[in-house]
Amino acid sequence: MHSRTTGHRTHQAYTDPAMDFQELNDNFGLPDMLRFRERNGLPFAEITTPAAAAALCLQGAHLTHWQPTGQSPVLFLSPRSEFSPGKAIRGGIPVIAPWFGPDTQDRAAGKPGPSHGFARTSPWTVAFAALVGDEVHLTLTLGPTDLSRSLGYPELRFAYQITVGSRLTLQLTLANGGPDPLTIEEALHTYLAVSDVRQTRLFGLGGVSFLDKMDGMKRKVQSDEPLLLGGPTDRVYFDTASTCTVEDPDGDRRITVEKANSRSTVVWNPWAELTAKLPDMEPDGWQRMLCVETANASPDTVTIAPEQTHTLRATLRAEPISTPA
Repeated sequence: MHSRTTGHRTHQAYTDPAMDFQELNDNFGLPDMLRFRERNGLPFAEITTPAAAAALCLQGAHLTHWQPTGQSPVLFLSPRSEFSPGKAIRGGIPVIAPWFGPDTQDRAAGKPGPSHGFARTSPWTVAFAALVGDEVHLTLTLGPTDLSRSLGYPELRFAYQITVGSRLTLQLTLANGGPDPLTIEEALHTYLAVSDVRQTRLFGLGGVSFLDKMDGMKRKVQSDEPLLLGGPTDRVYFDTASTCTVEDPDGDRRITVEKANSRSTVVWNPWAELTAKLPDMEPDGWQRMLCVETANASPDTVTIAPEQTHTLRATLRAEPISTPA
């Protein structure tokens, strides 16, 4: 096993123009496996192993690419994504926390915080990297920061462990260092790449209750049939720990999303009507993506006691449909 840790070194935030990519590579780089460089004006970790390739933006700890060897990319990334400091990237796997969706509270100067929380656009710090077999293990940390303090989270810390190999494992830990309980929402907002979402079937949510955001937040129950989308979809399936499976017949691929410590699954696709309102999506981009999000969102919020932690975990696998499930 090869590893790099910060030890006694203190790294500057990547938003500082004096940041040294050489220092990142000296401390955390893994020869021929992991390197850090600038892409589209932002710092990225690029991962290549015999089992898979991946790319992760240090802004937001945002995984933009995961491709098992011999397969097409598993994650959708919009070609029109805006890569700039403080701007969210459209696609991949954004880290959503400590709230989900538009903020409903006045947090700073009488104004709400950014949509989907501050984690997805904040600069994260590389804390650890290691190669174990064919897998690269990478850990990033966040907070507390001036921004998190100003938004009412003075003692909230994040640790995000990403394991890249023939399967992708994501483990997000939130730690409450304050004296009071902390109620949070969170999601790994996973954009899955599909050949044609209109032909894609989603298994694992039969009989589960959900909030239909496209129909006035009405509570409904999913039928036992696989979910086949037919229009704009924005649903929060709650009180479910089930594994979800996406079958993409045109791409001859099955993608499995297994989760732990998650009671919500969010399913989202903007379809043509809503994509027209998204400047960072191509007009037909909705056809090639399906969001299946590992989450804890209202009504499945999580309360973290003082000096305690909560860990959300998701594991993705992709294989040909011809392979037995």
